[in-house]
Amino acid sequence: MAKEKGRSVIASNRKARHDYHIEDTYEAGIALTGTEVKALRMGRASIVDGFAMFSGEDLYLENVHIPEYLGGTWTNHAPRRRRKLLLHRRELTKIAGRTRESGRTIVPLTLYFKDGRVKVEIALATGKKQYDKRHALRERQDRRDAERALSAARHRGRRG
Repeated sequence: MAKEKGRSVIASNRKARHDYHIEDTYEAGIALTGTEVKALRMGRASIVDGFAMFSGEDLYLENVHIPEYLGGTWTNHAPRRRRKLLLHRRELTKIAGRTRESGRTIVPLTLYFKDGRVKVEIALATGKKQYDKRHALRERQDRRDAERALSAARHRGRRG
């Protein structure tokens, strides 16, 4: 079998960028069982409710849903089990120090295959207030309206 190359996204958490101010991002490996990898190859996973937290000195991914593999037998996995994240010790101590500060959390942004291995992009984030979310939506809408007006003006200029 040929070795996979490149990056293919399995699941992304678009809501996280809306709900949190993203400060730092890290790429981490995940300790998975065989049936979990097979289920991910089918492209079925949800990281919307996911978060990461420390247990001792290790970082675990919680509440990420990887459905049971249909071809699995008694070796199948629990869909929402804790999964250990694989990071360098230096990165773990840095993240642990930053999460002790108030209001910081670790959220998964994307789950993807990179050269045949499952990786997760996690982010150190602080929660947005409701008015920050409204402000971001308003900015996006204003930018869209400006681009639309510019496009219409350019289109009118070509006709004349």
